[in-house]
Amino acid sequence: MRKEPRKRFQPKEETEVHRINGKITAREIRLVNEGEEPRVISTSEAIKLAEEQELDLVEISPNAVPPVCKIMDYRKFLYNQKKKTKELKAKQSKVVIKEIRFGPNTDDHDFNFKLVHAKKFLEEGSKVKAYVFFRGRTIVFKDRGELLLLKFAQELAEIGTLESMPKLEGKRMIIMLNSKKK
Repeated sequence: MRKEPRKRFQPKEETEVHRINGKITAREIRLVNEGEEPRVISTSEAIKLAEEQELDLVEISPNAVPPVCKIMDYRKFLYNQKKKTKELKAKQSKVVIKEIRFGPNTDDHDFNFKLVHAKKFLEEGSKVKAYVFFRGRTIVFKDRGELLLLKFAQELAEIGTLESMPKLEGKRMIIMLNSKKK
């Protein structure tokens, strides 16, 4: 039973990231193999070595002089790269910011109602952006708005950390709260 020669990798698109086998244009390359010292050899010689091992010659660093190449299974290399990027993407978490709006004259019942919602948001792992919106002449009650936000942050101190002190931006006084639970 004779083993059939391995089919050479043929890229589907011309926008490949790496040049392989016959696509390598340099006359000489630096061949890097595991367990061996890097050596400078001609491209045709390197391609012959790759064919003997039934693998592909892949140009890793085209900008180096001479370009750095490695003998490997290109399909397996691409598969592993896709797998790594997929894992990294899965580990990323999107930051969700929930907003809670107060007025400078917000009453205790409304304050407590919004506090319950903020606790729920922080327990979910979201960030909370609380702000006091000053409408019309209520801008004269800046101190009330600041006290309200500081009280809000103090009530949430066990499940959230204050990211920034209250600051006035236009008609809004804003604080950001981060969830302690990660």
